[in-house]
Amino acid sequence: MLDKLKEQVCQANLDLVAHGLVTLTWGNASGISEDRQHVVIKASGVRYDEMQPEHMVVVDLEGNVVEGNLRPSSDTPTHVLLYRNFNTIGGITHTHSQHATIFAQARLEIPCLGTTHADHFYGSVPVTRPLTEEEVSEAYELNTGQVIVERFAELDPVAMPAVLVAGHAPFAWGPTVAKSVENAVALEAVAEMALGVRQLVADPMPLESYVLDKHFLRKHGPDAYYGQVPDRNK
Repeated sequence: MLDKLKEQVCQANLDLVAHGLVTLTWGNASGISEDRQHVVIKASGVRYDEMQPEHMVVVDLEGNVVEGNLRPSSDTPTHVLLYRNFNTIGGITHTHSQHATIFAQARLEIPCLGTTHADHFYGSVPVTRPLTEEEVSEAYELNTGQVIVERFAELDPVAMPAVLVAGHAPFAWGPTVAKSVENAVALEAVAEMALGVRQLVADPMPLESYVLDKHFLRKHGPDAYYGQVPDRNK
């Protein structure tokens, strides 16, 4: 069942290690099926150096295991809630990458200070509110997804494919699981840059809005012209 997606999700999880975004087993990636009925996610606590496609677990959109003998990632309730609420995303990546997590633990947004940031994220990367004691004790992972959805009440998850969970760590997403990993890589890079700028300038100027518009929309807007037009005959 969903063998191709299992291979893609497995590779995405291995790519997190290759990009230096994962320490120990602190991270996970998932992908949703084309019919948006099932999610493939890594098994909980499986070592990355032992990971194979058969270690991927298939769950439904309530997080119930449909196929697999292993327990899915403990973050599964967060993933499935995001898929239910953000119907444009096809993959999700969660890491505790160092610099983005520093911002999450400081409970600060990552400001858009330059064009590298603007190429991937349309404005400052948002941070959620902290979870309450009750939210943590009753359904922690589910409520982690809820505070993300709450934070995006007036934001577009396509234009802003990442979030920082206050006191926790980042989540990133994209149209595919591979793209969600790419956005997680970009998120870590711009977080490191923002921290570096703040070492030089205590209160740095945000990137001008017209430059933000130019850089984001030339890659992501309806009139985007960055890159090559795909050959539909291939």
